[in-house]
Amino acid sequence: MGLGRDSIERRAFGTLDDGRPVDEYTLVNGSGMSLSAINLGGIVTAVRVPDRAGRFDNVVLALPTLADYVLRNPNFGTIVGRFANRIAGARLVLDGEVHRLAVNDGPNTLHGGARGFGKRWWRLTPEPASEDGSVSLRLDYESEDGEEGFPGRLAVAVHYTLTADNAWRIDYGASCDRATVVNLSHHDYFNLAGAGSALGQSLTLAASRYLPIDSHLIPVGIAEVAGTPFDFRVATPISARIRARDAQLALARGYDHNWIIDRDGEGVAFAARLHDAASGRVLDIETSEPGMQFYSGNFLDGSLRGAGGTMIRQGDGVCLEPQHYPDSPNRPEFPSTILRPGETFRSSTVYRFGIA
Repeated sequence: MGLGRDSIERRAFGTLDDGRPVDEYTLVNGSGMSLSAINLGGIVTAVRVPDRAGRFDNVVLALPTLADYVLRNPNFGTIVGRFANRIAGARLVLDGEVHRLAVNDGPNTLHGGARGFGKRWWRLTPEPASEDGSVSLRLDYESEDGEEGFPGRLAVAVHYTLTADNAWRIDYGASCDRATVVNLSHHDYFNLAGAGSALGQSLTLAASRYLPIDSHLIPVGIAEVAGTPFDFRVATPISARIRARDAQLALARGYDHNWIIDRDGEGVAFAARLHDAASGRVLDIETSEPGMQFYSGNFLDGSLRGAGGTMIRQGDGVCLEPQHYPDSPNRPEFPSTILRPGETFRSSTVYRFGIA
C-alpha cells in the first residue's frame, strides 16, 4: 500500500522470537497527520501532528526497535488489558469464585499482568476507505480462559480511526464465553512539544473528584479536588504543584491517580485537555469511560533511549488514560467492570488534536 492522502502504508518492523512477523501500519489523513501502529500490543509508535507553524512532530514517546518494545517497554503506546490499572492483592471474586491473578506490581496485578494485552500479538487489518476522508485499522486479539488468571475467553476487536479533522478515535469491543472483568485503555505517553519535558504543558481535567491512594497505589476512597494539587478544573501547568507538600503526591512520586469525570449521562464526553503554549498544539480527549488516570511519568529515570536517540527522563511524557476505576472488581461501590456471556463490552475515546 502506498503512502498518500487518506491512505495506509505497511512496512516490516521485525520478527518475534517465535517467528511471527511484526508490521507497522501508518494511517495518513488528507491534512498530513499520521498514526503508526504495530502488531505487538497494538502499540502506537507515532502520532505526527502539526504545530502552529505547520511543522510535524511525533507527540508520543516511542522506542527505537522491536527488541526494545519486547524487552523494556514501560507500556509506551500499548493497549492495556484485560484490566487496565491495578487490582489489589492480585485477586478478585466473581460469582463466589476466587480468581488468583498474575502478580506484577508489588502484591498487585497491573495492566492485566506480566503478559497483558500490551505484550500480545494482535492481528491488524486495514479497513476500506471511508467517504468522509477517515482511515481505519482493525486490531483483533483472543485472550484465552485463564490467561494471567482471568476467567473466560475474551474476543477483543479494537478500531483505530484517523479522521479528516485530525482526531484519533479508538473504539473497543469485546465478548466472552464466561463471566469476567474487562477494563481496556490506551497507554500513550504524550508530549505535545515533541521533545524535552512535558511538565510545563497545561492540563485541564473535567473532574471535581479523584481517588486517593495507599502506598501500593490502590484507591482508598473518593475525595474532592477543591483546595488540593489535584484540582485541574482550570488549565494549570503540570509542574505548578507536582512538588507540593502533599501526602498523595509523595506516595505516587508525582501524579498517578484516577479522576472521576464530571459528566451528564452516557456517551462520549469531554474529559481532558493538554496544551503546549510554545508549539500551540492542543489535545482534547473525549471518552465514554467514567474515569481518567493521569500519570506524570514518575518512573522514567533516564535508563531508556527513545526513538529520537535521547534518554527519556521523568516527565518527558505524561499519560492520560480513559478507563474504569482501579481495583473496581473488589470495590462494589465503583461502576461495574463485569462482562457476561451474551453481552458486548463497548468503549470509545477520541483524541482530538488542534492549535490554540
